[in-house]
Amino acid sequence: MAPAAFLFCSDPLRPGRPDPHFAREAAVARRAGARVVTVDHDALLDGDAESAVGRVPRDSGPYWYRGWMVPPARYAEAEKALAARGCSLLTSASAYHLAHELPGWYVTFTALTPRSVWCALPETGGPPDPASLSRLAAPLGTGPGIVKDFVKSRKHEWHEACFVPELSDTDRLARVVNRFVELQGDFLAGGLVLRAYEPFVTGGEARVWWVDGEPVRVTAHPDTPSRVPAPGLDAIGAAVRRLGCRWVTTDLALREDGVWRVVEVGDGQVSGLPAGDDGEALFGALPTV
Repeated sequence: MAPAAFLFCSDPLRPGRPDPHFAREAAVARRAGARVVTVDHDALLDGDAESAVGRVPRDSGPYWYRGWMVPPARYAEAEKALAARGCSLLTSASAYHLAHELPGWYVTFTALTPRSVWCALPETGGPPDPASLSRLAAPLGTGPGIVKDFVKSRKHEWHEACFVPELSDTDRLARVVNRFVELQGDFLAGGLVLRAYEPFVTGGEARVWWVDGEPVRVTAHPDTPSRVPAPGLDAIGAAVRRLGCRWVTTDLALREDGVWRVVEVGDGQVSGLPAGDDGEALFGALPTV
């Protein structure tokens, strides 16, 4: 089987080179025999997919994308622009959308992840009004909760823009949601998510990398790079295979009662490695088809 080929985000100042953040990974991929081509992430976000993939040789075969997160609509535009050049992505736009945003993967992982509800933002782009938030939170019942968007939370602003001590306290919920929406700004992904809070053990986080339904790498979570737990994966693996996406990650946290829980699912192409991991084991596990 031929080595995989990758589309890495380019260096904004030197477009022919990978973005410095991904330079080590690109070098590892090349050493493994992979072809590396760069794409312009900024152009893609600006809606110019044709220019973004302009360095990709025509009819050069299927690629994995590896780089910064891309909104699903922009990813679909990249897929279309590549198709016009006789190329394809090994993760389709529909598969990317499924794994990248919580509403896509939640049903498959319902038994393994905190209870969640979500909604689109009003057309004004601001947060939902308090009455709408109260209705949204109602299925979660009483107790603490977490505020996030379809992809990310602001856990580093825990009390300000993430944690709600009591979901039935609509005033407090609205304050946290309003601040979250304000801080996310243009980077808010998809819509608003409320999750039931579950208490996790400090430092008990792991990121599992899956390729074609099999775990190929367990790493520390990027937020805790010095700690690599060893979670049980049987039930999680079954859910990953039901999801049906080729390259995904699952972020796991150890609940205080000793149960491993899925806190996030992500598309592997845009998931980060912890500091010090150059991706050698991961890239070696990625096939071309």
